[in-house]
This record gives sequence, structure tokens and C-alpha cells, in this order.
Amino acid sequence: MAVQTVPRRSVASEVATILDSPEVVALVAELDALRWVGRRGYGARAMLGACIVKALYALPTWTRVADLIAEHPGLSDALGGTPSHWACYRFARKLRAEREVLAGCLDALAASLREQYPEMGREVAIDASDIPAYGNGQRYIYNGGPERQVYSDPDASWGHRSAVSTRKGGGFYGYRIHAAVCAVTGLPLAWRVETARSHESNYVAPLLDAARARGFNPQTAAMDMGYDNGRVYAECAERDVVPIVPLRRNSGHRDASIARKSDEWRSLYRRRSAVEREFGRLKHHYGLAMLRVRGIERVRLHADLTVLSRLALELARARTSSDGGRTSEPCPRR
Repeated sequence: MAVQTVPRRSVASEVATILDSPEVVALVAELDALRWVGRRGYGARAMLGACIVKALYALPTWTRVADLIAEHPGLSDALGGTPSHWACYRFARKLRAEREVLAGCLDALAASLREQYPEMGREVAIDASDIPAYGNGQRYIYNGGPERQVYSDPDASWGHRSAVSTRKGGGFYGYRIHAAVCAVTGLPLAWRVETARSHESNYVAPLLDAARARGFNPQTAAMDMGYDNGRVYAECAERDVVPIVPLRRNSGHRDASIARKSDEWRSLYRRRSAVEREFGRLKHHYGLAMLRVRGIERVRLHADLTVLSRLALELARARTSSDGGRTSEPCPRR
């Protein structure tokens, strides 16, 4: 007879644990102190909890979130109510105007994770990934016809993405998320959403600066061949970061602090896959790629709330592991 040794995951208990964490409690208190003018509704805890439910269950719409909370007694108890989807829409609109408060919570989560994982952020992997827009992605009005001039999401733009699995590469319409990820823990350190036309190499310096602003000290940065240009190397040198980048054919760069193709270089470059795995987690396990909003500010808020849920859940697990007497370790790299 088979014996179950792995406990079943309870998202309701995870939501309650996240909402009770000191960093999220402080965010809820700041949001409640704003005293937003509007119709009477639920408090910030219930509304922020709905955002976390949306990410943890990877639900694309607020309607499905509201229906799930209403049907799930454990979730409604954890949130302290059952907000409607209209209340969720209003909360998201108001939260866009208070991005600084949300950023403060993300900084606090990063600081707490750094205490749990002292080595976090020393080895960094940087890359970008596509987020297709919630709109008509047909570039031409009809086959062989003129190019479309009006799109349902005017902030999005056309870009190029690589082939993945059965999906062929080529042009796509939407946004691109640029991220710096810890190569050891796999957790995001800094990220930003731009339109699809933005080239990935333009955001190495901003990502490294954002990671340092959160208290991390990147020493190496593993990147793919698309980052092989003199500006990226100069930006890394200014910040005392060693770039681990394979050279393109006929590349003019030859100097390197770590000899290319050495065992140390290969080991560091293999860890670049951490950013690819993290993009997969955020897209498929947390619903980052399931856009049902239009406009870059809405997409940025969607990304921030998704990463907040990811970091808060990892922090809650680390604290639970520490309280249980076991050594706190980062989630395994898959």
C-alpha cells in the first residue's frame, strides 16, 4: 500500500501565510492609510489577497478570481471577505497610482530574502522574454494586404522572439520583460517591462543598478550571445561586474577577467539557464504571460504583483523551513 509522504499543497494556507508576513502587513497598513475616496468596499488585505490568489492560481481574469474566492471557504476566510470582480478592477486602478508603495514592499521582501539566503545576488543571470499583448496580433489586415495601423493595445509594439519547443520564432506583438535573476536561488532580483521593440542589451545597466539598490552585490552576470557588444562590457566594468557572455562570430571583444571556455567560465555560463527557468515559472505557474489588460502601465503592475507573489511565497517557505529546525535552502533549480 502506497504511503503519501509529500503533503498536499494548500494555496489557501499559503495566501494566509503571505498576508500575515511582516512585509505584506506593512504594505496593507500603508494602503489602508491612504484612505482612497470611493464607494465603500473591502479593506486592503482582502483586495491584495485577491491579487495574490490571481498569481498563485495563475488565473487570467478578475472574474475568475472573484468566482474562485466566493466558492472557496478557505480563501474567503484567509482574505476576510469575498470581493467582487468590480472591486478588484477598482483596486488595480488605484494601485497603479501608488506604485511607490508597492515598490517599497518588494524592496522589503528582497531584504528579508537576502537574510535567509546570504549568497543571493552574487551570481546573476540576465535575459529578456516575450509577453504577447492582449489584442489582435495580426500584422496585416488580410493575407497580402496592407499593414494594420490601429491596434487594440496602442502601447505594444512588434518585436522578434526565438523559437521555443513547437513554437516557431519570428515576429510578435506585445511587450518584453527584462530581468536579472539570482543564478543560485532562481529568484528575480530586478525586472522591468518595456515594449517588444526594446533591445535586451539596453537594460543591463538599469537591471544591475536596480539589483544593487535592493542591497544585492552582483559579481558576475551571465548573458547570452545577444549581449555581446562593447557597451554592455563597459557598463559591467563600471559596476565591477564580470560579464559571462559567449562571443559572436567576428566579435571585436577579446579581453576577459575569466578565461573563456575555462572550467570556471563554463560553470558560470551554465547558470544562465536560471533566468530561463524563472521566466517559465512566472509565465506558467504564476500567470505572468496571461495578459488580460492593455497599456504598458497595467502590464507593469501585472508583472509587479506576479513577482511580489513569487517572492512572498518563497520567503514564507524559507521562514517555515527555518522555524522547523531545518536549514533554509532556496527552491531547487528545475
